[in-house]
Amino acid sequence: MTHAGAPASPQGEHLLLQGVTDYAIYLLDASGTILSWNTGGERIKGYTGSEVIGRHFSCFYTPEEIQHGVPEHALAIASQEGRYETEGWRVRKDGSRFRAHIVIDAIYRDGGLVGFAKVTRDITEHYQAAAQRRQAEQALAQAQKIAAVGQLTLGIAHDFNNLLAVITASLDLLPAAEGRRRQMLVDAARQAAARGARLTRQMLAFARGQSLEPELHDVNALIGSAAEVYRRAGGPITQCVFDLAEADTRVMVDAEQLEAALVNLVANARDAMEQPGTIRIATRITRPDPALHPGAVAGRDYLYVSVADDGRGMEEHVRQRAMEPFFTTKDVGRGSGLGLSQVFGFASQSGGFAFIESAPGEGTCVTMAIPAGEAADA
Repeated sequence: MTHAGAPASPQGEHLLLQGVTDYAIYLLDASGTILSWNTGGERIKGYTGSEVIGRHFSCFYTPEEIQHGVPEHALAIASQEGRYETEGWRVRKDGSRFRAHIVIDAIYRDGGLVGFAKVTRDITEHYQAAAQRRQAEQALAQAQKIAAVGQLTLGIAHDFNNLLAVITASLDLLPAAEGRRRQMLVDAARQAAARGARLTRQMLAFARGQSLEPELHDVNALIGSAAEVYRRAGGPITQCVFDLAEADTRVMVDAEQLEAALVNLVANARDAMEQPGTIRIATRITRPDPALHPGAVAGRDYLYVSVADDGRGMEEHVRQRAMEPFFTTKDVGRGSGLGLSQVFGFASQSGGFAFIESAPGEGTCVTMAIPAGEAADA
């Protein structure tokens, strides 16, 4: 690392590093051997300098990560790109694990790689707080189920009464109507019946009772073939862009229901935009942490299919309730409040889960997680 101005003396740098106790800061040679150690490293990881200097830095990694070559991969990325940043579980001297945020910077001299500077921060408390918040949200969701059922019943009754009123009125007037008026009444009854059928499908998806027909599909290909549909759903003031993973995105999924869920999410994103902006449809393969996503199976990869906007975002209390049936912040007549609950139902019935990330002024991202790997081989 090169800094402008007069270089600090080695003694000054040593005192500075020893004075840092919240971060483990140490140097590695080009092969990953530990060359220096600071007070923060001893506090966080439990080793003294004499115990670790001269050892390979992989001693701080879990056995699983060592087996998969994670330490070597980290150094390879840092040497190629100049920097590597991640977070994960690390091991203290006493064998206990802690959640760490890690940054590795490559050090070059005369154009050649001479080593690495590694900084590790213990973020266990922050990580556990986030996990506890997710668990609290799940507990709250369970507690709200009874209230949601009541709200659901009232909403269905209200919507179906309106639809049946249109059908009944059209049928009552039909015998005396002729010509154009007769056709208008028939069309009105048909449209009301179609809306009723659509409402039923949404409710079945929410209740996980709809019979899906999953087949092995390449989700990237499905999204690409329907790109124009999503652009139209986004409306004239938005730009719909795609960020699709360069990976195997084949999963077992009902293609028609996936497209319907994506159209719902794009329409929601469009409605959240108060000025021209961007809607981003993205895919990626990841292995979620069950502590943060209780619907995830430990050790399983999932295909994340997300729709993000740069609209106004949600307050936290709105985000927590957004997937409840009939909950909506839209004006009367602009939505049934079933769109996000349908997405939730589809993801759950597909063997996965869904979640929302949002904050006021920072937009919203809704993600459907669908099992990959073993699920795709089924």
